[in-house]
Amino acid sequence: MTRPPALFPLFAELETLEGVGPKIAKAFAGLGVERPKDLLFLLPHSGIDRARKASVRDVTPPCVVTVEVEVGQHIPPRVKGRPYRINVRDAALDFQLVYFHARGSYLLDLLPPGERRVVSGKVELFDGIAQMPHPDHVLRLEEAADLPPFEPVYPLTNGITQRQVAKAVAATLARAPVLPEWIDGPLLEREGWPAWSEAVRRVHGPQSNTDLAPTDPARQRLAYDELFAHQLTLALARATMRKAKGLPTIGTGKLQTRVLQSLPFAPTGAQTRAIAEIAADMEAPLRMNRLLQGDVGAGKTLVAFQSLLIAVEAGGQGVMMAPTEILARQHHEGLAPLAAQAGVRLELLTGRDKGSERAAKLADLAAGRIDILVGTHAVFQKDVVFHDLRLAIIDEQHRFGVAQRMELGAKGAATDTLVMTATPIPRSLALASYGDMDVSVLDEKPPGRKPIKTALIPTARIAEVVAHLARAVAEGRQAYWVCPLVEDSEVLDYASAEARFASLRAALGDGVGLVHGQMPPAEKDAAMARFVAGELKVLVATTVIEVGVNVPNASIMVIERAETFGLAQLHQLRGRVGRGAAESTCLLMYQAPLSESGERRLKVLRDTEDGFRIAEEDLAMRGAGDLIGTAQSGLPRFRVADLERQAALMAIAQTDARRLLGDDPALTSPRGQAARTLLWLLDQDRAIRLLSVG
Repeated sequence: MTRPPALFPLFAELETLEGVGPKIAKAFAGLGVERPKDLLFLLPHSGIDRARKASVRDVTPPCVVTVEVEVGQHIPPRVKGRPYRINVRDAALDFQLVYFHARGSYLLDLLPPGERRVVSGKVELFDGIAQMPHPDHVLRLEEAADLPPFEPVYPLTNGITQRQVAKAVAATLARAPVLPEWIDGPLLEREGWPAWSEAVRRVHGPQSNTDLAPTDPARQRLAYDELFAHQLTLALARATMRKAKGLPTIGTGKLQTRVLQSLPFAPTGAQTRAIAEIAADMEAPLRMNRLLQGDVGAGKTLVAFQSLLIAVEAGGQGVMMAPTEILARQHHEGLAPLAAQAGVRLELLTGRDKGSERAAKLADLAAGRIDILVGTHAVFQKDVVFHDLRLAIIDEQHRFGVAQRMELGAKGAATDTLVMTATPIPRSLALASYGDMDVSVLDEKPPGRKPIKTALIPTARIAEVVAHLARAVAEGRQAYWVCPLVEDSEVLDYASAEARFASLRAALGDGVGLVHGQMPPAEKDAAMARFVAGELKVLVATTVIEVGVNVPNASIMVIERAETFGLAQLHQLRGRVGRGAAESTCLLMYQAPLSESGERRLKVLRDTEDGFRIAEEDLAMRGAGDLIGTAQSGLPRFRVADLERQAALMAIAQTDARRLLGDDPALTSPRGQAARTLLWLLDQDRAIRLLSVG
């Protein structure tokens, strides 16, 4: 598939633009601009009012003003290093232009005494006299018409000026072709968006500050293009996954019923709904690619296990993968009682399995004697062969991007995939990261989960907290004490945990243990095991316990310097308690005085346990990249679209992209061809490759 010729001028070298040499081209790379088309999406972030005024008297300095003046006397400095002054007069006022380090000959050429010029720049009052230091523009009257009344201000980087960016943008706009329309007609009409080439011109020629807002129709149109191209890529990935023939996996319900009857409570409506959605996907002859999203304690384990049983009932096998060994062990322990009820064989495979033991497990797996396997990514190694793998569940903790999921899909024969995440993700981000998947959400807490009391306490009252802890430990309760991340340095981090461990041990005796990132894994596991067994009453930890650890008897969570943690992280940490019969508390200790955002974060946490509300709030406060750790989030980087403010557009883009591909899977219709142009324009090469494969 080749790039449409209409786009060639936009994909030429930057140096083909007038006024751009190798040096400036290199500097432009710092702004992410490598081809002329990138300049179209380098949008101005603000603007300067350059509308002509009659006199400086009409404005209140300091501010930018544009006036026509008559040039008067030049006053060169008497002493080196002093400024060069030029008297000028507008329609009503005398003032001075001031230059530092300028050559007199240059200034006499630029501003000849007795002539008229239009000057534009910032006017300041100095000892009651108006001055304009280093005007931005000095123009002859016939050139003044070229000065826009509202001048866009672009982001800059080292080695580039506003004028150079504006000139390069203007040269690119002159090349921008009129392109066929890829947005659905009725949507375009309903939103009142301009055509693409018109939108590009408008965003670079704002007339006032309102044209710079994300709500401006031209900006919205370009943001939609970006989101639509992204969702089209994900929809193509999804269609490719689904074209892959799946095996219809139809459960009998026999084993599932056994498990449900053994439970002390009925599943929630959300759990029942999710299991039904998964069963329907597995029954279909297409491959399942579904995300199971549930808050801490929403009961994902049961949904996952019932799904694995569908595979077993149909005569196949299931596998569940976790990102770390500790988590794999935990999943194994959590599923073991359910497996016993169902009467199926469940095994654990991690990097620790060696020699004959490993060989025996692999032989049983290949012969179909193991029904369900739990493991780390080690289950992907070459020598691990299944007899008939029907369902792979990935406990994802968002460590997988779309690309890895595509690779995973390529590996199994007709395996259905279910990805689980315990991090509630706001809908707009879920669509950006998981738009290629169908989503099931667990938004109810199972019965028997008691609410967790959350309190804010200043660090100054640490002695009271320790005393409270001593009483609780004496009553047989267990507690976590999480130490802060100190300046991102693991060394210091571990020092803070060591110090807290020493002081708590002195106060509470030897029932206090320690885990941190610097310890050898075996020591870490041993400390965890002692805590699980109840030998340790207090576990001092850095955030290594954030993910998935389950100790039902632990009912107190103390988080030191809670204001240094992100909201999602605090919510995950708090979710480590409240898993047993006892009333649970979470104490957020903060260093006073709190910043405004620190206070807002801690209050949100105190007031709600709803992970989705917390995630929405987190998104509003921190922005999308931060929320999922941009480096590993697989979250796309958008140049125009703003995921926080334009979340609604993302949902429209997803529906639209899926509908277009439903009607025109190979994108051959006129609108489909136009959409191909958009994919080229926005560098969605992966989508184009998928199209040519398909």
